[in-house]
Amino acid sequence: MMLALMSHTKKYRMDNNIPTTIPELEHWMKEHCFNFNSYSINGNPIYEGLGIEQSGNHFTWYYTERGQKQVLETFNTEAEITAYAFNQIKSDKWAKTHCIGFSADIGKITDLKNKLDSMNIEYFEDNIPYYGIERPVYRVFVLGCDILKTEHLKKKYWTEK
Repeated sequence: MMLALMSHTKKYRMDNNIPTTIPELEHWMKEHCFNFNSYSINGNPIYEGLGIEQSGNHFTWYYTERGQKQVLETFNTEAEITAYAFNQIKSDKWAKTHCIGFSADIGKITDLKNKLDSMNIEYFEDNIPYYGIERPVYRVFVLGCDILKTEHLKKKYWTEK
């Protein structure tokens, strides 16, 4: 029993907090509350985004959209692709974002922003022409592990399908 626990703990030991294996990268992303919606790391499914795949003795960094995969880079070792993916993900400003408000009702979005201000939660917002130029949908995003404090707000402030 003790050996299994030690083995599991060692699995995620990273020198200088930099992952060197794909499971370590996945663990690092979870620990820092990165968003997995656009990254397939260690096999999680995505509709669109970037991912790692092993093909024989090689590892590929790919982009997928609508079921079509495009290989962007190929690596000989797991350590090489992990380092590459780590740097790509770390520098992606959207990788740590979590959308908690998605509504055409500006009043709801204003209410959400006031709530986040009162919670001292940093956020940013934008709008997209979801229903056309005349009727935008407003989005509010929190960063990183603030999602753990705000996830419950989605029920009220994510009103569009």
